[in-house]
Amino acid sequence: MTMLEDWNMMQKHVGDEGAEWAERFENHFYQFSSELKIALTKKNPVPESIEEIEEIEELKEIFESLPDPLYLNVSIEIEEFLDGLDMKRFD
Repeated sequence: MTMLEDWNMMQKHVGDEGAEWAERFENHFYQFSSELKIALTKKNPVPESIEEIEEIEELKEIFESLPDPLYLNVSIEIEEFLDGLDMKRFD
């Protein structure tokens, strides 16, 4: 929810204030992504496709609440997980 709130605020602001919301969003997005990947590795069996992940009951509501551009970013993170990639992000 925090990540989504940050996203909404980032869309409403520009300039320095917008940059602050963007930085806050980025931090919360990668925290969410990390927690999502951890949760997926604990599933038995571990999901092997985006479709399987989208059908996980606990995640359906989250995915449905995401605006399309944000869902695209989450999808990319899921694809990296499925491909076994562990991307490092730096500020």
